[in-house]
Amino acid sequence: MFAYILRRLWQMLPTMLGVVLLVFVLFNWVGGDPAYILAGKMSSAESIANIRRQLGVDQPYYVQLWIFIKQIVTFDFGQSWATGESVSHIITSRLGPSMMVLIPLTVLETFFGIALALAIAFVRGSLTDRAVMIACTVGMSISILVYIIVFQYGFAYKLGLFPVQGWGDSFWENLLRYSTLPILIGLAVSIAPTLRLFRTFVLDEANQDYVRTARAKGLSERRIMWVHVLRNAAIPIITYVMSNLPALLIGAFLLERFFGIPGIGREVILAVERSDFPVIKAITVYVAAATMLFNLLTDLMYQAVDPRVQLK
Repeated sequence: MFAYILRRLWQMLPTMLGVVLLVFVLFNWVGGDPAYILAGKMSSAESIANIRRQLGVDQPYYVQLWIFIKQIVTFDFGQSWATGESVSHIITSRLGPSMMVLIPLTVLETFFGIALALAIAFVRGSLTDRAVMIACTVGMSISILVYIIVFQYGFAYKLGLFPVQGWGDSFWENLLRYSTLPILIGLAVSIAPTLRLFRTFVLDEANQDYVRTARAKGLSERRIMWVHVLRNAAIPIITYVMSNLPALLIGAFLLERFFGIPGIGREVILAVERSDFPVIKAITVYVAAATMLFNLLTDLMYQAVDPRVQLK
């Protein structure tokens, strides 16, 4: 196991280097000269030259690439061009609010997705099954903006159960007061595609030969579904959940923006609006690294779920 982990980490290095080179090329050749962006339209050649010298973009490209690699290794991307705040501090301070929404949302989405998928599998092919699939299709067709507006109007404005926007300093206040409505919206948006996907995973396993053998041995349908089918369907479910985690950090930017949550997704939008390249580069690299690490963790979880899986 330890040798497998070391081998996978070693294999990640070329991929990570490719990501670094791609980000470097995009921001240096496609993104334009940052000195002109920071100096503004009414700037002199002298001020632009001073900014280029301060940023280090007047150096040869191989020197700039080496500086970029050192920034990644040392977790120090300098300061934000827009606010002057340390980029590392921006990311660490914004990660907490994002995780406060992401972790409960992922747990609830996975739990309800599995429970409902197994329940639907019991009545597969029935009128209830078709009605639920139609409802999921309708739910997936509605924009997340509609969910946000309806939930804010109904639960926050009309009923006054939750604040429309805000974020505090207390962990429990943020979790129970400010994060609850965004989590409910995220669950309402994600449960339909999750249920359809998990239902497919469950039904694929329910049609296997080992299930027919278990029925022939007289095992109850409940035991077959919850023990045998769920155990084998857990592998694609784990893949889906783990692969979505890094993307959710960025994908929740609408919830963070509309509810004033100071998370990673909201910070990305602000950085793009301000052309704050250090923040964008840092988040891009860290999300790529997180994706590779989550893929490794997924493979390790495979063996925990099914010891017959051989890691190579």
